[in-house]
Formats: sequence, structure tokens, C-alpha cells
Amino acid sequence: MAVSTTSADTVSGVIRYWAAAKAEAGTSEEPYRAATLAEALDAARRLHADRPRFARVLSLCSFLVDGDPVGTRDHATVELAEGGTVEVLPPFAGG
Repeated sequence: MAVSTTSADTVSGVIRYWAAAKAEAGTSEEPYRAATLAEALDAARRLHADRPRFARVLSLCSFLVDGDPVGTRDHATVELAEGGTVEVLPPFAGG
């Protein structure tokens, strides 16, 4: 069963893009309305569908949610908090 982005758990926050993710998004940050990280990222992919490299870069990124690394957790299980921040970090040279 799909999770609706209009559920009672939907919250607002900000996605911040860094380095190549920022270049492909064409912005350094944008708002989200979602309950989970997966929903926020799906909405970002739809928003930037006219930028074909955006989804590819996003697939290579790591994420911090309110400063905590997401790591290998399923993005659908990472709940977002009202006023939260998602940091999108592409691989960096040398690290």
C-alpha cells in the first residue's frame, strides 16, 4: 500500500542541496511537504523531472535528516519532523 503525501503525518521542512546536487537542482534549497524521506525525494524528482541528471545525481547521494546520517536505512522508514532539514550530499572527491 502506498503512503499518501496528504496524510496527517505530512510535515513541512527544507531540502538543502550541496555540490553536484545543487547544480542539478538549480537551487541550493527548496521546501518539502512529506511524511518520510522517500516521499520528499520522490516529490523532488517530480519537481525536477525536466533535469534528467538530477535523479541520477540524487541516486548517488547520502542524506542527513536534522543532522543525523540516514545511512542504509530504507528512506520510507525515515520520518520527517515539522520544520526539519534534509541535507543532500553527493560523493565528494577524496572522501
